[in-house]
Amino acid sequence: MYDINALRQEEFPHSKNQIYFNHASISPLPERTRRKMGWAVDQLARNPSRFWQTEGMPMTESLQAALAALINAADPAEIVPVTTTSAGINALAQAIDWQPDDNIAFCEIEFPSNAYPWLSLNGPDGLEVRQVTAVDGGLTLAALQKKVDEDTRLVAASAIQFFSGHRTDLMEIGRFCHEREILFVVDAIQAIGHMPIDVQAMHIDVLVSGGQKSILGPPGIGFMYVRRELAESLRPRAIGPNATVDFLHWLNYDLTPLPAAQRFNSGTPNLVGLFGLHESVGLLQTLGVAHIDQHTRQLAAVACEQLAAQGYELATPYRDGQAPGPIVTFRSPVDNEATDALVAHLAAQEAIVVKHLDPPGNPYIRLSFHCYNTLDEIACFMEMLAEYKV
Repeated sequence: MYDINALRQEEFPHSKNQIYFNHASISPLPERTRRKMGWAVDQLARNPSRFWQTEGMPMTESLQAALAALINAADPAEIVPVTTTSAGINALAQAIDWQPDDNIAFCEIEFPSNAYPWLSLNGPDGLEVRQVTAVDGGLTLAALQKKVDEDTRLVAASAIQFFSGHRTDLMEIGRFCHEREILFVVDAIQAIGHMPIDVQAMHIDVLVSGGQKSILGPPGIGFMYVRRELAESLRPRAIGPNATVDFLHWLNYDLTPLPAAQRFNSGTPNLVGLFGLHESVGLLQTLGVAHIDQHTRQLAAVACEQLAAQGYELATPYRDGQAPGPIVTFRSPVDNEATDALVAHLAAQEAIVVKHLDPPGNPYIRLSFHCYNTLDEIACFMEMLAEYKV
């Protein structure tokens, strides 16, 4: 296990005066990431052309290799940068050669980034989209089996559900999809820095993640993994100038796509963001995702235990002292408008959480942890919550 005190001091100095439990919305940047991005901005202000050639291109290749290793992709060419999870999944949805009888299945409580791209294909002249009933706050194989048939072309899932923290059994559902030649698409933005993911063992065909949540990276930059064999059958509708063969011959208009995921290149990337993402991924590798997983699971279990003991209704699955981590969500003790006041009250005391609404519109409060949070912070938060109730 890593040294949490050293991590807090060296990489997350804000933790000295602030309890930050909102990583599932946007994470604070580690100090190494902040410094590297500042350095990159300075370089762009001096000689950006030389910077791109001597620093940017090697870093991009290094980042692809690091991300491939992080998720056990077979080839770094299966990794491509994207601006957001939404951008990646939308690009994929438009690149598949859909057939008239195809249908798509996903859980009824997916985050919009992994719902809207599929729903946009739904309609009398389009595809059938089937929403799977949520069980324990997310997608289960038993519920999915009730919606899948011989015409199911794709199943989309969140590795960790944004509202409840439900952890999808990617191994089980991936195997199910693989055996039936169903494409398996995973939104990993809440999970990539919290749980080990093996895209080959889990039979994941496409995995997409923005950078600003579990990877501890900057907003506006993330990545997409596309299995090479699948990529060769995809034809992106939005075609960037560096996504085609011989793209450096700019006036030779040739739409032949690059191999593997590189056909999804969208143009000049966010170089500063890529440098930041590279540093954050390096931190995750240094700490070890399995160690982060162990730590945040413990935090989630303790938070669930204490909230349940105080009589709060949990949206997060919690049984036998176990919680999926790193997200814990509980029913607000007050109504919708008053919950906003409660969240603001906590923020005024430097305890940062967020309100979410369940499908009927009931207010819940979500805590989301990361590698540097502590049990002491949970205890302090519970005291603040109890004081507010009084």
